[in-house]
Amino acid sequence: MRLAALYSGGKDSTFSILKIRELGHEVVCLVSMYPFADDSFLFHYPNIRLTNYLAQAMQIPLSSFAVEKRSKEKEFQALKEAVLKVKSDYDIQGIVHGVISSKFQKELFNRICLDSHIAMFTPLWNANPLQYMYELISKKFEIKIVGVSAMGLEKDWLGRSIDKNTITLLELLSRKYGFNLAFEGGEAESLVLDCPLFTRRLDIKKANIHWDGQRGIFEILDVALIQK
Repeated sequence: MRLAALYSGGKDSTFSILKIRELGHEVVCLVSMYPFADDSFLFHYPNIRLTNYLAQAMQIPLSSFAVEKRSKEKEFQALKEAVLKVKSDYDIQGIVHGVISSKFQKELFNRICLDSHIAMFTPLWNANPLQYMYELISKKFEIKIVGVSAMGLEKDWLGRSIDKNTITLLELLSRKYGFNLAFEGGEAESLVLDCPLFTRRLDIKKANIHWDGQRGIFEILDVALIQK
């Protein structure tokens, strides 16, 4: 089927594209929602505009949409309008989403797909968090943590790469503090720098760390796509 993928540049939205391709579907465009601020109810905020570079790395067209209104209802409406736009532009038959365990998100996106008369695909649904994190590493995903907002995840996690040692420590912290190991509840945000989908990798040239004592963002200021 011809599909569009809701895309933030993070591990879940990227890995869901890999999974759906392995099932034989074609992702013909990416859909990125650009929220006005980091308190968005539905959308990824840190470094969201880097999806333009990652779309180039995957050689998939990107449709991006600004979201200036901050309420669940208005964000829902903005996403619905975006889906209808890409359906018209690319003749898609379905949408891919990287939701893992959030029933709220799954039901919301299902409503949009039903209203738009297209199918919904959630290839990561009910994935075991620990197994999923290790699968990302085994599939050669290079991932940076670019936002944290959970007890147990301090300033030193910003900009850290996810590897096997990182996952071991995250598992211990998730048990101690009760956050979701795969960050499904927004405890942290990620950015994929390289993976099997990319023809080039993302190289970070300059970044700043913003930390308010409880939460923070690894703001990427300058990047380039380089040969792998």
